[in-house]
Amino acid sequence: MGRNRRKKKAIIRDLASQRIERLFKLAELEHASNPQRSNRYVSLARKIGMRHRVSIPSHLRRRVCRCCDTFLVPGSSSRIRLRRNYILITCLNCGRHMRFPYDLKLEDS
Repeated sequence: MGRNRRKKKAIIRDLASQRIERLFKLAELEHASNPQRSNRYVSLARKIGMRHRVSIPSHLRRRVCRCCDTFLVPGSSSRIRLRRNYILITCLNCGRHMRFPYDLKLEDS
């Protein structure tokens, strides 16, 4: 693969990550008035990420149900519970549970 092609791929991946960020911002703004549109924005962002092999940042990955592509907003489309060693996020659309670990020792200091 030549230098030009590698450079072009890097540019495309950078553009894809910018589009993913923008789609998540639009989904957040649109969720109150039109939840279906925000879910569509999230599914488009995931498709862009898969097509160009760009991972969705971890702070945004927690806002998506991987089962049904729903944009998760606490209290509206998801329920968040704190357990002993993890955060439990439940999608209210499909019922999927997602667990994210956290360390209590770091929280106390």
